[in-house]
Amino acid sequence: MTEAVFRETTAELRTQSVPLSHLSLELGHLYMEDFEAGPERLREHFAEVRLWVDAARASAARRTGGKRPRISTCFLVDDYFTRFSTPAELVPLVLKEAEKAGLVIDYLARESGCAVADRIELAESVMHRLVESPPPGSYGSRPSVSQTGWLANGQRTPTTKRAALGEVKGWEPPQETAARNHSVFMDVELWSEKDGRRLWSCPFLAAVWQLARLGLLRHLGEPVLVPRQWNGEDFPQDWDRLPPLLQLNPQAAAFSAYRTCTLMPNRFLAVEDAVRLILDQTEVDSGALRQVAERSAREGLAVPAAVAQRATYVFYEEPVGALAGEGP
Repeated sequence: MTEAVFRETTAELRTQSVPLSHLSLELGHLYMEDFEAGPERLREHFAEVRLWVDAARASAARRTGGKRPRISTCFLVDDYFTRFSTPAELVPLVLKEAEKAGLVIDYLARESGCAVADRIELAESVMHRLVESPPPGSYGSRPSVSQTGWLANGQRTPTTKRAALGEVKGWEPPQETAARNHSVFMDVELWSEKDGRRLWSCPFLAAVWQLARLGLLRHLGEPVLVPRQWNGEDFPQDWDRLPPLLQLNPQAAAFSAYRTCTLMPNRFLAVEDAVRLILDQTEVDSGALRQVAERSAREGLAVPAAVAQRATYVFYEEPVGALAGEGP
């Protein structure tokens, strides 16, 4: 007789590692209204970004003890909320204006790839990893984030009742969970419903994007948003035919990195504050975290334990009259 051996499928999963640079430097995270403004808007953006690139590289070199840091650059195009032009027309324009400013874009990404990439529901997967920070004294009375689509960093204002004459009784302010002296309360919408489908918010997709750049996204142990090599052929006419993440520079350092730095206009500040809130309440793949910790230790690099602290930003001031879009 033979004995049947049963194993849990999940017990055999291995977290595959990804190559890591020291820094992922994002040179742009613009929306279709920016491109509609014409080449001049791109030219202004890259000219401003160029001023900060050297500082970001110098900071990365200091963290590596003077050694030459491995730095990759990336650029993200919004094809999720609106579709403008075609990759065949738009991508060469972006690359041309970046080159004029003395910049090289190593990787080009589509924002829709942060929602679904290679038939994997990335945003949905990250949503299931959200772990809300319960405010002190709460008793689980409010619905979970998976039901409401809203994520807060503390206690919301309780529902109040009005007296007969309309006077509000017993009002209480919202309270940040980790407040220092005074609260800075945030409540972030992660998605909405539109035409029967879920529309992910800008902050949530940007949080997925940060996790990908930090090398912390996995699906069944396998890396996701893996770059595909561009062989120099013409870019397609349809956005859906462009890979979610394209490696434009064959000599580029790894896409993912120990840290990220994003260079963007200051109108996106509030959105990126929301991104950090989301990252603070996301239970990241433990295997991926362990791999980053072990590899950074071997390189003698200090990497913050908190994932949100691995993301840094430079917000530049836009010219008067610049667009005031929703942001990435």
